[in-house]
Amino acid sequence: MATRVRVLTIGVVLAVVSAACGTSGDTATTTTADAAATTTAAPTTTAAPTTTAAPTTTAVPATTTTESAGAAVDPPAWLGTRVLDVDDAGNALPVPTPPELQDRRFRTVDLLPPPSDGVVATIGPVPADVLARSTWHAGCPIAAEELAYLTVSFWGFDDLPHTGELVVNAEFADEIAGVFEQLFETRFPIEEMRVVAAEELDAPPTGDGNNTTSFVCRQTTGGTSWSQHAYGLAIDLNPFHNPYDRDGRVLPELATAYLDRNDVRPGMVLDDDFAVAAFAAIGWGWGGDFRSLVDYMHFSANDR
Repeated sequence: MATRVRVLTIGVVLAVVSAACGTSGDTATTTTADAAATTTAAPTTTAAPTTTAAPTTTAVPATTTTESAGAAVDPPAWLGTRVLDVDDAGNALPVPTPPELQDRRFRTVDLLPPPSDGVVATIGPVPADVLARSTWHAGCPIAAEELAYLTVSFWGFDDLPHTGELVVNAEFADEIAGVFEQLFETRFPIEEMRVVAAEELDAPPTGDGNNTTSFVCRQTTGGTSWSQHAYGLAIDLNPFHNPYDRDGRVLPELATAYLDRNDVRPGMVLDDDFAVAAFAAIGWGWGGDFRSLVDYMHFSANDR
């Protein structure tokens, strides 16, 4: 794999730069998702330089989940600080959603420079500093060379463009970039998109995270096998707006209000909407279609 810069306004231009990187041939295992806690530590990697392309137009499916202009506010000061009670198994207990989070539309804090023109995606090997602050370690089921570092533009709930980062399976890096380009075209709002840090995996649960992410070296929720996230073969999209629910265990735990999928709010993924269709086009399934549980945030290569 070579380092690449994709620039859309709304068409696609692909520039190729030098750098070698392997691709993954690992077989994935079953997963469910868990939302990572929100932090404010800024990445140290600089986004690749971009170029511009002439605009074209693309028709997109209609949806009611993208409305965000003029509605964003700063998050409450207590976000990420209130540790939840846990049950005998150590699982945090779900609680009613606080009023401030029942229609969650928070401004995005820029950790990387925002795009200046159009939607920009860069794809390349995972830089050493990014790998060091990620959850990857030698015991993970995928080699570092089989992962790719992706930066991509997204619209925030503040109706402004931002740049997010993902570590993904290198084999699907181009396809994942294409999905987020489509989400940008439709102005689907995303609150946060950054690489999960190792210390977050053992942090006390606050149940209010909303980080859109891919690679996390961990086991399945409530299981012992490797998650699809541990292979970079899954994406959790706006976890708070799209929670996981299995027999009353809700993740994130404060997102219980978002189990009501009939109360449509910006940032939600709905049946047959453009987000589901965009991932389906690259062969990825949606956790909202699972039978034994629902995992509305979750998209994965093996549809599990």
